[in-house]
Amino acid sequence: MNQTIHATTVLGVIHNGQVALGADGQATLGNTVAKNNVKKVRKLGSTGIMVGFAGSTSDAFTLVERFEEKLNMYRNGLKRAAIELAKDWRTDRYLRRLEAMLVVMDQEDGLIISGTGDVLAPDEGILSIGSGSNFARSAALALKRHASHLSAEEIVRQALTIAADICIYTNHNLEILSMDQKVGEQES
Repeated sequence: MNQTIHATTVLGVIHNGQVALGADGQATLGNTVAKNNVKKVRKLGSTGIMVGFAGSTSDAFTLVERFEEKLNMYRNGLKRAAIELAKDWRTDRYLRRLEAMLVVMDQEDGLIISGTGDVLAPDEGILSIGSGSNFARSAALALKRHASHLSAEEIVRQALTIAADICIYTNHNLEILSMDQKVGEQES
């Protein structure tokens, strides 16, 4: 029986002049925790762009490398690079077999990129992928609406903690990245 490593929760929030992206650290093989401190979010060099992934780790790294190539090609234009990656991912015979999803964020926007050709800019500045994504998104939405004094980083931390309390494929070993939004681009 061939089992794949999967399961995670990645959450991005744009709020009160800050952008934050976080993930838990759990990787699951079948019904067993294979590793509990996987790094699923990172900043891409000096671009000011953050990326998080859910799905097969090797597939995600391949996609992140391709995304970085697209960023270089399009002068760090997040939207253009995301659209071009999604086109390639959907049409390229090799890439279309990759099983992962990406959240990409810069100081202005956040996008979800999937292998079906989707590039989504979710409403209300909340982006989530992975097995615990609906739990994290629901918690983040409630916090953003009813505890608006919190920073984006605090919302991500609390929402991922709530997701980890509920989802068996999400743990409490969190990694969170954040940065301030560009002046004039702030969303509350």
